[in-house]
Amino acid sequence: MKLPRFRTFLLAPLYLFAALYCVALIITAGNSETIPALESAPQGHESVAIFGASGTAGDGILKALLKNPEIDQILVVTRRSTARIEEGVAAGKLQLILHMDYLDYTAIREKLAALDAVYWAIGTSSLGVDEKTYGMIHVDFPVQFVSEWISVGPKLASSFHYISSSDISEDSSAMWAREKVRAEKALFELAEGTNLRVIAYRPDYIGPTREEAHLGQSLLYWFFKPVNAAVRATQIGEAMIEVTARGSEFSNGDKLATGKIVQYSEAYEKRQALINDK
Repeated sequence: MKLPRFRTFLLAPLYLFAALYCVALIITAGNSETIPALESAPQGHESVAIFGASGTAGDGILKALLKNPEIDQILVVTRRSTARIEEGVAAGKLQLILHMDYLDYTAIREKLAALDAVYWAIGTSSLGVDEKTYGMIHVDFPVQFVSEWISVGPKLASSFHYISSSDISEDSSAMWAREKVRAEKALFELAEGTNLRVIAYRPDYIGPTREEAHLGQSLLYWFFKPVNAAVRATQIGEAMIEVTARGSEFSNGDKLATGKIVQYSEAYEKRQALINDK
């Protein structure tokens, strides 16, 4: 007689999780929005740069950039090449610069003034990484780059797109969450009063591109996607391109969570479909 009660007790957390997941599904379905079509001509974004193209997020962003017909030149700044990077080099659309010191941009300084947008995907897991090292990678590296870019004099309405994270707070007990907020604040403050706009992207789970994802990553993506808690790396790239094209619709300091990233990715795909139909 006691066994069913004990089993119910053990399964209670699972029942609760299932109920919460269903509630999240309902809320997500009720909050479905679409981004209005871009009515004006896209803002110029023919020349862009990507940092961190060899990582999970960067690979997806690069995939989106290589497919985009509006982008003429992609500058890839990375410590190592990949098959996708080599594909872009062979197609003549990509210039590869192997760069080792992300606190010194002297070697690429003369190229910065020509850029319309920079997509920043350099990052590392906080597992096994001390706070100083994590802060250097996620804060010091991009801050030093943006400082250098501003000193060169970026184009009017140029933009810097920084991959941050969801659930971050200055008061968080998690080191990585505090450092991500510190990065955002420092970048926003640097760009204030300049031609540059910094946009932060705050995704939850980032799924690799379909061809790079293993079974576990695919399962995680399809589990979190229905509740707007997962986005593919390629969608981040599409959203970044769409945000760049929309220019003045965004201000320095804007932040896009997972749901908005997906919506701007969808707006990008619709715009591209219209272009292809013409």
